[in-house]
Amino acid sequence: MQTRRIIVIGIIVVGLLGAAAAAYVWFSGGSGEASQQISSNELTASGTEQVIFRIVPEESQVRFILSELLQGQPTTVIGRTNQVAADIAVDFANPAASEVGTVRVNARTLLTDNEFRNRTIRGQILQSSQDEFEFSEFTPTSVEGMPETVTIGEAFTFKLVGDLRVRDIVKPATFDVTVTPVSETRLEGIAVSTVQRTDFNLIIPSVPGVADVSEEVRLEIDFVAQAVGDEATPEASS
Repeated sequence: MQTRRIIVIGIIVVGLLGAAAAAYVWFSGGSGEASQQISSNELTASGTEQVIFRIVPEESQVRFILSELLQGQPTTVIGRTNQVAADIAVDFANPAASEVGTVRVNARTLLTDNEFRNRTIRGQILQSSQDEFEFSEFTPTSVEGMPETVTIGEAFTFKLVGDLRVRDIVKPATFDVTVTPVSETRLEGIAVSTVQRTDFNLIIPSVPGVADVSEEVRLEIDFVAQAVGDEATPEASS
């Protein structure tokens, strides 16, 4: 009888501890609401031939993609947000003279298909519920493989090399970029990179039913950028 009582008490204690841990994760993750509107570090045209384009969040999306075992089932986890901002200075006459400004993403607004996972990401993994870690940034340092000429309506590719900051950790990263200049005032494209969770000390908390979370994380940015300032036309902004 005494042994059975101890076992029952132990089960109750474990249950309470589990409930307390779950409550901590839930509340530490916050609401996921952005503290401010996303904005870019604005570029200034460095020559008369450059046109400044600005990413349109409403038509863009940032994603992270990884795999895990969820309740024993292989699962692809995708986190999404449209809270992305960057300026791009394009020189159509001399593409090699084009520049890409810092790409900012509000990591707090990333959402998957599971609210408990969302709160775990914000509170424990990316820690984006904390104001100092709300934004992640990619700061380009070089553009490689830019074509000699660009034709409106035809896609081209290049590599964007730079530094990726997640929380307070900065590591080098390279994005493979494909851009289509739809018109002289509109760009559409996708940028893709793969990073390692361990490089950014992104530790997955021990959660019942979750196992084998992949070390590789694929990052994708689908973007639309519109010309700004004197270069934008009424037709392009309609």
